[in-house]
Amino acid sequence: MTKKKVVVALGHTALGKTMPEQRENVKKAAKAIADLVEEGAEVAITHSNSNQVGMIHTAMNEFGRDHADYTVAPMSVCSAMSQGYIGYDLQNAIRTELLHRGIYKPVCTVLTQVPVDPYDDAFDEPTKVIGRVLTEEEAEAEEEKGNFVTKVEGGYRRIVAAPIPQGIIEIDSIRTLLDAGHIVIACGGGGIPVLQQDRNLKGASAIIEKDYVCGLMASMVDADELLLLTGVDELSVGFGTENEQKLGLISTNDARKYMKEEKFDKKTVYPKLKASVEFVDQRPGRSAVITSLEKAREGYLEKAGTIIK
Repeated sequence: MTKKKVVVALGHTALGKTMPEQRENVKKAAKAIADLVEEGAEVAITHSNSNQVGMIHTAMNEFGRDHADYTVAPMSVCSAMSQGYIGYDLQNAIRTELLHRGIYKPVCTVLTQVPVDPYDDAFDEPTKVIGRVLTEEEAEAEEEKGNFVTKVEGGYRRIVAAPIPQGIIEIDSIRTLLDAGHIVIACGGGGIPVLQQDRNLKGASAIIEKDYVCGLMASMVDADELLLLTGVDELSVGFGTENEQKLGLISTNDARKYMKEEKFDKKTVYPKLKASVEFVDQRPGRSAVITSLEKAREGYLEKAGTIIK
């Protein structure tokens, strides 16, 4: 049995799009996490929140629009709500699955804040579409408040920045819990983006890329492995063509080459490769694995997936 500290990133397919879907999907995620625990892993988990934070943002802003006494909810608050809601379902599902297997191990969710640089270029070029469809009048009102919008079918939608994470405020709590043998769910949805102003933390109107925070957290807890669970068993170059090349074990130099040549989608695979390379390069003996939820155990054991060393 191996004994490694692993940070796991759960993609949006592991959670679903609606509350009923999430309740069912987290049971599958819980089985994958329990498999890792049975292999002796010390586990920390991050997760996507793209569908959930969008739902919360839409609901809260619709409510604020229809009730004059209530203000609309800022992105940071919506992110915090999504962390709590997803963490609640995940930790209960994992606890239940472990008990079914005769394993007692505490599971907890840490509401996590992630500082970002106010001068990050991402704030000038927002890319993350969020919230409900707006009318032209509502879109103009958003722009007057300093927010960005983009035209979509049927109207407009807000777009927010995706800045690079600069740290994790609650990292000492995460380390302490891991060292005490807990399974820790943290940095959900990339964390709550905050700006440091003297001693205060102010929520930022942004969404942080989950994979970048996952790699950062893995580095800050000195993990041995970064396990990125996505919708495919392994990456391939030239997917769907007669020259398709599946990627098993590759070096960080190979990964850099593929990124430079833009072999993968900038919004989906590229962040996973970048986070993997930065994590693995920081000390000898580390590895990063990109595979599917169904192959989590095999990926952890480096018997499946794209393995980066």
